[in-house]
Amino acid sequence: MEAKASAIPNEAAKAGVSPSDGELAQRCLAGDRKAFDELILRYQRQAVAVSYRLLGNSQDALEVTQDAFLKAFSSLSTLQKPEAFGGWLMRIVSNLSLNFRRGRKLRTQLPLDDCLGPTNSQATDSGGSEWMSRDGDPVHAMESAELGVKLKEALAQLPEKQRLAIIMFTIEEMPQKQVAEALGCSVEAIKWHVFQGRKRLREILKDHL
Repeated sequence: MEAKASAIPNEAAKAGVSPSDGELAQRCLAGDRKAFDELILRYQRQAVAVSYRLLGNSQDALEVTQDAFLKAFSSLSTLQKPEAFGGWLMRIVSNLSLNFRRGRKLRTQLPLDDCLGPTNSQATDSGGSEWMSRDGDPVHAMESAELGVKLKEALAQLPEKQRLAIIMFTIEEMPQKQVAEALGCSVEAIKWHVFQGRKRLREILKDHL
């Protein structure tokens, strides 16, 4: 098993193709520590960004991200699907960030620009296909400075999964599948969380839109 895992990256290297997340995870489990270093390089920026959106403090985000990678490394053998490493890591980052925020009672600071998607009627007319669209955003009609403050306050009122889904999909532009893996639910559930979150944000911000 170990020999097979080590043979994969050699063939990939010869072909000039980067190994997949699954291959790197398998190499790491086989004792190749450098494989995990490559996973860190691959996901560090995204992990820090997600944590920062939840904490509003870059130093705290870096600390949480470091803890997340340590936890991922020590728990890698529990990952049932090595190819799902990215989503699994983001779930660890999200959980540790939320725990960190609760523990320190930090004030949430989320500089959002594009949270609101199409209206309820638009989503209904399209049969739901526009729920996750980033186009047609009414946010751009408002002054960004004022909007940023109001959105921070409004986002803090959303249920946790709705808030995380909007941050990951709309702000960080993570793929729907990866957001679903990070939050431990289906892609359809993520669509619903984003749709409901945007709907709730419109209700809270109705006097400003």
